[in-house]
Amino acid sequence: MKVKKYVDRGSYLFVAQVIEKEPIERRLEDVPVICKFPDVFPEDLPGLPPPRQVEFEIELVPGAAPVARVPYRLVPSKMKELAKQLQELSDKGFIRPSSSPWGAPVLFVKKKDGSFRMCIDYRELNKLIIKNHYPLPRIDDMFDQLQGSSVYSKIDLRSSYHQLRVREKDIPITAFRTRYGHYEFQVIPFRLTNAPVVFMDLMNRVCRPFLNKFVIVFIDDILIYSKNKEEHEEHLRIILELLQKQKLYTKFSKFELWLDSVKFLVHVINSQGVHVDPAKVEAIKS
Repeated sequence: MKVKKYVDRGSYLFVAQVIEKEPIERRLEDVPVICKFPDVFPEDLPGLPPPRQVEFEIELVPGAAPVARVPYRLVPSKMKELAKQLQELSDKGFIRPSSSPWGAPVLFVKKKDGSFRMCIDYRELNKLIIKNHYPLPRIDDMFDQLQGSSVYSKIDLRSSYHQLRVREKDIPITAFRTRYGHYEFQVIPFRLTNAPVVFMDLMNRVCRPFLNKFVIVFIDDILIYSKNKEEHEEHLRIILELLQKQKLYTKFSKFELWLDSVKFLVHVINSQGVHVDPAKVEAIKS
């Protein structure tokens, strides 16, 4: 009726049809530079990582005795998930059967996507580990090198701790106990003291030739920054070649590319400078 009313008045009408489109899925093979390095973006980690420049070592305080705890009770749904994840970790060689006198219990942590990650409750063990004081970089020092940059890409390594081996003689200390058996980790497990700084040490060594030039590394996060797109293409290629050579893997869905503004370590970075992420400020206020 309203349409007829306006037509009778001699008004001009323009009819627009709004069509909702499905978001276009980004495909690796369609992205310049990235498409040449598909092996850096596997669907899952391929297995036990190669020996690297750094191993995860566990140094215990003098007189430390093995700690073994009774497994926690888990509801049936968690038991099913436990069996599944144990099988996956075993298939990749990340864990192996153990006869160690050590044994921590298992718990589950809910991830952002709603799924559950199996974690080991290493709180008792962590009290006995000598802290590694390898320095994490100061954020302000890292950001000082960004002056003049305007193009950014951010890489988040996939399950980073599982890409670094535990020193052979320390593997029994990582043991954990479950209803399905006694296991120990051959790669760094989550929630173990010193894991972040040891991985930081590895990434500093791997990326050292490019630090303070066009790369910032913070544990398992890599920020590539450049003055322009042409320069950025070359920087991307260099870092992807490096990851390929080192057999370090990332997740394509978390790879943020060719950005003029990027969020990194609770800051927003662009050609105008570095600013605290407003969303984080609001979260603190609320």
